[in-house]
Amino acid sequence: MKTISAAALTDTVAQLCIKANTSLPQDVAAALVSFRQAEPWPLAKETLGLLEDNLTLAKEKNLPICQDTGMACVFVELGQDVHMEGDFEQAIHEGVRQGYGEGYLRKSIVADPLRRVNTGDNTPAAITVRLVPGDQCRITVAPKGFGSENMSRLGMLKPADGVEGVKKFVIETVKLAGPNPCPPTVLGIGIGGSFDKVAALAKHALLRPLDECNPDPYYAALEQELLEEINALGIGPQGFGGKTTCLGLAIETAPTHVAGLPVAVNVSCHVTRRASAVL
Repeated sequence: MKTISAAALTDTVAQLCIKANTSLPQDVAAALVSFRQAEPWPLAKETLGLLEDNLTLAKEKNLPICQDTGMACVFVELGQDVHMEGDFEQAIHEGVRQGYGEGYLRKSIVADPLRRVNTGDNTPAAITVRLVPGDQCRITVAPKGFGSENMSRLGMLKPADGVEGVKKFVIETVKLAGPNPCPPTVLGIGIGGSFDKVAALAKHALLRPLDECNPDPYYAALEQELLEEINALGIGPQGFGGKTTCLGLAIETAPTHVAGLPVAVNVSCHVTRRASAVL
């Protein structure tokens, strides 16, 4: 059995908070470059170029890519043969506290949703844990800004709505969002499960690299079809028009009840951040 100390977990989370906020994942950065090269609308192409310049400067100067350094969403794949020494959740919260302090990252979390008092250190983190076989602990920090989060939607469709109903819901979500989520966007789409499960599926879908399609050919084809339809809407980068409204999307599914067809769309901006490490 492998033992991991709370201190090691805290240090890792702190480093990942800084890395995720200052350096965009390679797959997202590469998608920006690819779409800029293919974009025919001059204003859209210029806008995408400015976004690329911002990414370069942020990485070079170790500064946040975006002023909204997000809610710290921490995903943990915890091996069943791992023994955690210390308080697991408190170690993660402390890592966020240290990372957002040391990295001079904006603190955006309020302790109560209605009384709105800032916690001052961006804690607590939103922690998701999945037990897996083995003796490793894989941690992913995915800071989530709320300009895009606020554009997300969940619908409890009827089974008769079928795939066309799902497609309509996704496209409608993008249209309603318009320029608000700072496009080009990345979409995480959940289908199936229950009311709570489908939202978790959509959030988790944002962790999949943009250059990886769904392993099921049926859903891989649906991802490509939706991407093409969304980019034909003409919203474009920052809402200035063009063919680059969405950089990519990922679908995750789960079994569901015979009487239901839940669907959720978690909208993310072009600054879709994530950084991972294995202990």
